[in-house]
Amino acid sequence: MSFVETEERQALRAAVAELGAKYGSAYYVEKARAGEKTDELWAEAGRLGYLGVNVPEEYGGGGGGIGDLAAVCEELAAAGCPLLLMVVSPAICATIIARSGTEAQRKHWLPRFADGSVKMAFAITEPDAGSNSHRITTTARRDGDGWLLNGQKTFISGVDEADAVLFVSRTEDQKGNLRPSLFIVPTGTDGFTYTPIDMEIVSPEKQFICHLDDVRLPYDALVGDEDGGLLQLFAGLNPERIMAAAMGAGIGRLALGKAISYAKDRQVFKTPIGAHQGLAHPLAAAKIELELARLMGQKAAWLYDEGDDMGAGEAANMAKYATAEAAIHCVDQAIQTHGGNGLTTEYGVGMLAGVVRLMRIAPVSREMILNFVAQHSLGLPKSY
Repeated sequence: MSFVETEERQALRAAVAELGAKYGSAYYVEKARAGEKTDELWAEAGRLGYLGVNVPEEYGGGGGGIGDLAAVCEELAAAGCPLLLMVVSPAICATIIARSGTEAQRKHWLPRFADGSVKMAFAITEPDAGSNSHRITTTARRDGDGWLLNGQKTFISGVDEADAVLFVSRTEDQKGNLRPSLFIVPTGTDGFTYTPIDMEIVSPEKQFICHLDDVRLPYDALVGDEDGGLLQLFAGLNPERIMAAAMGAGIGRLALGKAISYAKDRQVFKTPIGAHQGLAHPLAAAKIELELARLMGQKAAWLYDEGDDMGAGEAANMAKYATAEAAIHCVDQAIQTHGGNGLTTEYGVGMLAGVVRLMRIAPVSREMILNFVAQHSLGLPKSY
């Protein structure tokens, strides 16, 4: 692993940053506050091939890895456009289908992921399961030559703009440890309904509770093996954490950039406030934390792209933890640097606080990451 990105990766970052600057924070926030979607940005990113950089070339993608997609995600976030569905659709769903789907599923879905013409949500969290995925109660049972699904999911992102949802369930005869079965459910399927969850976060992507009431699916709605196990699921969850870390890094960069610009221009007592160590040192510390977190994210992506799923799992969890903490520090210090202006709409800093605070909770909580590291990295007894 090199600590310097390839020329191709750097060129990709520069091109995506240019696209992000074309839209910027004002576009993103305006869409979010109006209850609208960032369809124009998504469509253009798809046409330019940025949403499909990790899709295999034979299916219309760029043939790159999760590290390339993470770079796209980070640069858009740094430009003020953190697209949550990038974490879900091309990272989780496309990766799972590419690794575990049938050839027919790959041919049908992957080219559409690559050009951005399709969005797919991902549903694993349940109201009574929380972080304990082994308690998933959504079930699928064989019904003739197809499946019958029942269950409920919560905090599912972007269902209202998705063409389909990839549901994590268990077949009816599964007992004991979770051996997940994954099903693609088109959003217009009979028996599939969803209701929005009111959130305090400023984002174009909304959260939903999903209900499956005797949803009938053909047999080929199943992705991979009926009893594919956790490895099939983790094919998507490790990229999810890597992408969340990339988005957090981008938001941290955005906040720091705003703070630095303000600290250079704002003068009190005839001196730019950035000359005072009381502001300069906390900003420098935030920068250090952010760069360290970014390195762990790049390590996680490299391990995943090299096929080391276990090593990537550890690094991805660490990267997500570190980046969430760094992003929160960056945003908090940016608000403090702006003073009262940090909470005004004009400067666009305060609205970032809710977004980065969420990163301590989702897609996996900081406590569960600490549990993972304590048990798997340190070898301590399991605590839960």
